[in-house]
Amino acid sequence: MPNAGTNDDGDTRVVLDLLESIERDGAQTQRRLAQNAGVAVGLVNAYLKRCVNKGFVKVRQAPARRFAYYLTPKGFAEKSRLTVSYLSASLSFFRIAKTDCTGLFKEARRNGFTRLALVGQSDLAEICIICGIDCGVKIIVVVDVASQARRFVGIPVANSFDAIDTEIEAVVITDLIEPKRSLQMALRRFGSDRVLVPRVLRLSTDEIANAK
Repeated sequence: MPNAGTNDDGDTRVVLDLLESIERDGAQTQRRLAQNAGVAVGLVNAYLKRCVNKGFVKVRQAPARRFAYYLTPKGFAEKSRLTVSYLSASLSFFRIAKTDCTGLFKEARRNGFTRLALVGQSDLAEICIICGIDCGVKIIVVVDVASQARRFVGIPVANSFDAIDTEIEAVVITDLIEPKRSLQMALRRFGSDRVLVPRVLRLSTDEIANAK
């Protein structure tokens, strides 16, 4: 499932992944559960304790000093509730982001910008790429300092602005992890007139001003 980019969504995602993983195989080690949920082992232990305390998960002794976990009826109900909640949040994020991207691209075209870079490999970047096709702008590259991918949704990925070997006219911030850092990086390189920020990122005017 995609990450919609908020802390609440992230927490929901971890619990949901944990419950789904336990449902598939409750005999997994905490290390394997952590890998499936995409979190550290120490953190998955904290989530497991929370789930046990809330009555979602029960623990039983297994051979070789291991433990097995299984969902209670309450746990199955919570997994269903979280699934609906997470999907609803994801769909809401998609609708808001699609509206934002469409508005930004219209603004970009009014300013004569049709060759754009995205800053941040994310679900928001994917939505921008889709919207770009309908809005008559071309996404040239996705810039992400942490990415090891060469392409993202068919678009080349670069680790820095210096690595871009073709002309871009403006950039759109699509970083859902550290949007302020990406905004600062883009403003230093391109200036405020050539940097577009979707409202879904919830960067206030003060934060944008401070980033400059």
